[in-house]
Amino acid sequence: MTATGALPRTRLLLVEDERTIADPLVEGLEREGYEVELACSGADALAAHPPDLVLLDLGLPDMDGADLCRSLRARGPTPIIVLTARGAELDRVLLLELGADDYMVKPFGFRELVARIRAVRRRSTPETEPESKPGVQYMGPLRIDHRARRVFALESEVVLTAKEFDLLALLAQDPGAVVRREQIIEAVWDVNWWGPTKTLDVHVASLRKKLGHPSWISTVRGVGYRLDSPA
Repeated sequence: MTATGALPRTRLLLVEDERTIADPLVEGLEREGYEVELACSGADALAAHPPDLVLLDLGLPDMDGADLCRSLRARGPTPIIVLTARGAELDRVLLLELGADDYMVKPFGFRELVARIRAVRRRSTPETEPESKPGVQYMGPLRIDHRARRVFALESEVVLTAKEFDLLALLAQDPGAVVRREQIIEAVWDVNWWGPTKTLDVHVASLRKKLGHPSWISTVRGVGYRLDSPA
């Protein structure tokens, strides 16, 4: 972890010699929070800093992509996703025998590529080291993207109102710590709020239901609430 407690970004090595394909992929993957190094040849790929995952196009100008895949696999267990224009069954079997963890047949959709990267990373990365990007907070199966104001539970998005998200984000600032009712109302509603305090209870009840487990938010009677991960 970094000094701020954030997990380092996942480092990808994209091996692709066609810049009209490579440049949009690099831009898109960086928007997703990945750190991307581009290698336009097999030699560049072999000289690159060891990544967390390799995206390998087989059509390279200086060496056979299958040989490069074999060489990269011989170096260690770094996951490899092959990008290929060949989709025949024999080719797919050969790729897996060479040590590729997955493959995608061109043309492919960007969202599917990101999903494949995440799936391969989940299979190869311990659960205690979930991949992250700036502004994303993890609590067990709960993922809070503070910058995008989105919440996911078990990878399914939880649709929250603006106040519900503000309430969850406030409690998530210090998981396990009790936040007083007065603090919550002042932060989420207004310092001069004169409405019924039961509004807070209604929002907590709705948030518990949407998160799928009532024990996500614990009530400390006479004090306030705290965010806990269900046992």
